[in-house]
Amino acid sequence: MGTTGSTAGRVAGKVAFITGAARGQGRSHAIRLAEEGADIIAVDICRNIDTIGYDLATPEDLDETARFVEKAGGRIVTAVADVREAAELKAALDSGIAEFGKVDIVVAQAGIAGMKSSNSLQAWTDGINTNFVGTINAIQVALPHLNEGASIIATASAAALMDAHNKPNPGADPGGMGYMVSKRLISEYVHYLATELAVRGIRANVIHPTNCNTDMLQSEPMYRSFRPDLEKPQKADAEPAFYVQQAMRVPWVEPEDISNAVLWLASDESRFVTGMQLRVDAGGYLKWYDYHV
Repeated sequence: MGTTGSTAGRVAGKVAFITGAARGQGRSHAIRLAEEGADIIAVDICRNIDTIGYDLATPEDLDETARFVEKAGGRIVTAVADVREAAELKAALDSGIAEFGKVDIVVAQAGIAGMKSSNSLQAWTDGINTNFVGTINAIQVALPHLNEGASIIATASAAALMDAHNKPNPGADPGGMGYMVSKRLISEYVHYLATELAVRGIRANVIHPTNCNTDMLQSEPMYRSFRPDLEKPQKADAEPAFYVQQAMRVPWVEPEDISNAVLWLASDESRFVTGMQLRVDAGGYLKWYDYHV
């Protein structure tokens, strides 16, 4: 993790509401913000979803996030909640606000990748509902509580920026297409939301990670997506293929790389940055597109 930028911390006195916080990027964001003075309201579903071909976080993972946050000097309230259910998120947020009195930062980053899920249309539905509707739910339960100076940060993906016009095998992977579509819709939703919030002094931005070294990436469905030529590819088979996503010579970035961007967008250092589509993609976008404003 990084080090504090000042004695007080770059988000000292602020409260952050983070979805998908039990492990991976969400846990990393919680720790990084806590290191810089924030208190954390952390939620996660903490159970598996049938269409997802890798294990999701557990209650024990969420407890471990809490221990890391406290070790970093932050206070934390945790709740098991499904982002697909706005009422569950509202209850979790209300519990955190009852403890801390407010919320200043929303990090809507809970996400699943349902690719290679037996061509199941339910994988499409679960992906859209978790990634896109879940992002909307997290943001919109927080909106009534946000005041001037608040910051909303949504996690999309470099996949949202890819050219998807060429579909040589339509319908072959509804879960994979649902992932890309959900992330693209997040980008557009936040763009227009940021416009409405700007006059209120509330900022909203999107971060687009490339391959990130989490359980989602290091999973059998993801390995098969990158190595469709193999029936049961392993990490060693997929890792060389992961490089194709980035212009820089790396197979992936680390959760901490995304957390540093989250911290900047959460802090007053970015107080006039809103509506941004911020790529933390090791140059991946540069491989796909010519320059344009």
